[in-house]
Amino acid sequence: MPLSDDDFGFEEEKAGQNLAVLAEALYLINLLLLPGLAFLILAGLWFKFRDSAPLLARQHLRQTTFVSLIGGLLIVVLSGLILGLGGLHWEWTWVTLILYFTCIHSTLVLFGMYALIKAMNGQMWRFPIIGPAIPQPKSASFAAQSSGKNAQN
Repeated sequence: MPLSDDDFGFEEEKAGQNLAVLAEALYLINLLLLPGLAFLILAGLWFKFRDSAPLLARQHLRQTTFVSLIGGLLIVVLSGLILGLGGLHWEWTWVTLILYFTCIHSTLVLFGMYALIKAMNGQMWRFPIIGPAIPQPKSASFAAQSSGKNAQN
């Protein structure tokens, strides 16, 4: 039987788990092996599945795409700012730049590995500070409102 576009050859425990794992793996590949190319594949997956994917996959796709963009901006813009302010010939510019790049890049990789673990377990997770919010199920917000826990009471 031929594989469909959304069948990756593995059994899912939760709906969208395979796509979530693929998104997180592409995020790490973008940071570690094939920057740019892996991001293009990730962005293509986001545009293809952003409306049709199950909630788990949609959250991981949204997060990896968004954090890839923000992380890229953090690395490129602030590295350029450090170089622009310090100049190419001052040794402390290079100390600062290497320390900054190493800390930011390592943090993004570490959180990406944790997000991959969460995706492999079929769980949602949000990157601290720069990650997009996890959408709340409509039934949970309705239950909170009907029990009188909203801010209007």
